Amino acid sequence: MRIPHFTLYARSYCHLCDDMLVALEALQSATVRFTVSVVDIDDDPALVARFDELVPVLFGHLAEPELCHYHFDEAAARRFLASSPVSI
Repeated sequence: MRIPHFTLYARSYCHLCDDMLVALEALQSATVRFTVSVVDIDDDPALVARFDELVPVLFGHLAEPELCHYHFDEAAARRFLASSPVSI
């Protein structure tokens, strides 16, 4: 089964990052399923250089522009989910 996947670039001491993850996970339901990876940018100097003051940054497809940063954009996340149907 393939389900949509989000990538959240974050920091361990970032309350906005925690808030975005909680808001994203709140979208999960019996009919809305997805996975999310949280990447701590401080583990990689290249990610710090790219995202330093922007975290949290949420991506659907990594090859496409970010869905949001700083604050969760529920509409953008829902559009991504709607464009990524579950396949079995």
